[in-house]
This record gives sequence, C-alpha cells and structure tokens, in this order.
Amino acid sequence: MKTKLLMLTAVMSCAFAGQAMALTKEEYKAQGDRISADYKAGKDKCGTLKDNAKDICMAEAKGAEKVAKAELESQYKPSARNTEKVALAKGDAAYDVAKEKCDDLKGNDKDVCVKDAKAAHVKAKEDAKVAKTAADPAKDKAEKAEVKKDANAEKREAEYKAAKERCDALTGAAKDTCQNDAKTKFGMK
Repeated sequence: MKTKLLMLTAVMSCAFAGQAMALTKEEYKAQGDRISADYKAGKDKCGTLKDNAKDICMAEAKGAEKVAKAELESQYKPSARNTEKVALAKGDAAYDVAKEKCDDLKGNDKDVCVKDAKAAHVKAKEDAKVAKTAADPAKDKAEKAEVKKDANAEKREAEYKAAKERCDALTGAAKDTCQNDAKTKFGMK
C-alpha cells in the first residue's frame, strides 16, 4: 500500500511539474489556433444580438481572446513581464466590458459606472506593476516600497474620483458633506 501511494505521489508530481514547464512550439501553435477558433465562435455568437448587447458580447469575446493570448505567451515564455501582461490583459478586458455595460445607463448613473470601471482598471494595472516589481530580484526593498506606495496613491486617486462622481447626484449640503467625506476617506486635499 505504501509503495502504491509513493508511486501515485511520484506520478502526480511529474504531471504537475509538466504543466509548469514551458510549452513546445507545436503546443504553442495548437493553443494559438484554439484561441483563434474560440474567438471566432464567440464573435459569431454575438452576431445574433442587437444594440449594446452585441457591443458587450464583442467586448467579452475580444477580452477573452486577449487574456487567452497573454496566458499562452506566459506559458510559452514564462517571465515576470509575461505574468504582468496576463494581469494587464485581464484588467483591460474587464474594463472594456464594464464600459460597454455602462452604455446602457444614462446621466450620473452612467458617469458613476464609468468612474467605477476606471477605478477597477487602475487597481488591476497598479496591482500588476506591484506584482512584477515584487517578483524582480534586481529591485531592492526601497524600490519595491516606492512602487507599492505609488500604486496605492494611483488607486486612491481613482477611487476618489469614483466617490466624487457619486456625490454629483446630490445637491446642497448633502453634496458638500459627501465630497468632504470622500476627500477624507481617500486622503485627498
């Protein structure tokens, strides 16, 4: 029984180790062809839709393709830069879809939706930068801390803009209070 368990463990270790290795050129090409076919199928599915639903569907299909291509490249040539590209592709895809969904709204609701989407996009981009810097052994602690500090400032600023946009739906003292609360919460002057 113990021998079987050890053999199973060894086989599973090899299977997982194989997945962590870079792809061969043939595997890379086959995966690229699959991504193109998936995109074409997704795009074709959007053809039956109308108006903004079609735009959302197209953004989802394009986003899925970009993410899949970035992930494929990261598997084919593993690096901190390619890992960052995957995170950026995911953030860009989510942002593009969110913006399209905002088109169904009007007035301040649309503005708030766009600002929230932008804040989420900024967060994704900044988190990708921080992760890339943290994985870089050439960067010292001070550089890593500076990148993290800058990223947090960018995220706070984007979140503040979204909060401020929500305040625009209010009037008078309620709006002033809302804006002051947003400035306090996000450390703006």
